[in-house]
Amino acid sequence: MATVMSEQAQRALWRDYLELTKPKVLLLMLITSLIGMFLATRAGVPWPVLIFGNLGIGLCAGAAAAVNHVVDRRIDAVMARTHKRPLARGRVSPLAALTFALLLALAGMALLLMFTNPLTAWLTLASLLGYAVIYTGFLKRATPQNIVIGGLAGAAPPLLGWVAVTGQVTAEPLLLVLIIFAWTPPHFWALAIHRKEEYAKADIPMLPVTHGEHYTKVHILLYTFVLLAVSLLPFVIHMSGLLYLACALGLGARFLHWAWVLYRGTQPHAAINTFKYSICYLFLLFIALLVDHYLMLNL
Repeated sequence: MATVMSEQAQRALWRDYLELTKPKVLLLMLITSLIGMFLATRAGVPWPVLIFGNLGIGLCAGAAAAVNHVVDRRIDAVMARTHKRPLARGRVSPLAALTFALLLALAGMALLLMFTNPLTAWLTLASLLGYAVIYTGFLKRATPQNIVIGGLAGAAPPLLGWVAVTGQVTAEPLLLVLIIFAWTPPHFWALAIHRKEEYAKADIPMLPVTHGEHYTKVHILLYTFVLLAVSLLPFVIHMSGLLYLACALGLGARFLHWAWVLYRGTQPHAAINTFKYSICYLFLLFIALLVDHYLMLNL
């Protein structure tokens, strides 16, 4: 019996440390990083860059997420969405989580320096510090525009993937960053409306708490129009073709539909449904970029 309980505790501990990396968010980030790599070249991505580059980026992103857990542990404890997180429940200590984050960051930076290039490593470190220190440690509690300003760190993965292959920053990966940057406010503000009472209880100045739901819904709608316009720029600069254009218009129109439904307040659960669609939107948009890229190569 003691052996069984010990094995269960070890499994739970493993899951706790995995949860510190926010694996679902991490997966979406790695998908955009991977697509950034493939968009950067007309040939295949070298396998060391493909494997160890994404692993390094993922480890650093996991480190930033672990720091977020440490800084937000008291907030997480009072929010229904996060109260079961490892630090909020005391299953992992802050010191252990920070040590884990440091090990992930060091391993990630080492892989990037060895298998990609210094520019990728330093940009990844800047993204890590931007999310873990500037956004989590300061902006999140300082301004209702926290998501807009802090969204730049979360928008970096496709740039990191591109630079890992090419070793330089050009207009195309910056455009990919701009798409995610414009996507972040309507994505997260929809969730903030759904969790408004919890953010108010935790004393976090999210836009629905400080300015009300109507104001936030207006801004979600406006940012969705901005996102639609920005998402068309890859076609405008001849980075992508007609397939991507059709997908961007269709996906963007659906996003506008949900933003309008949320603004009108005609459907229950519109906020969380808008949030869920926004995740699908970003995933499908980047897949469309990738498919279009290889279609254009074969024409």
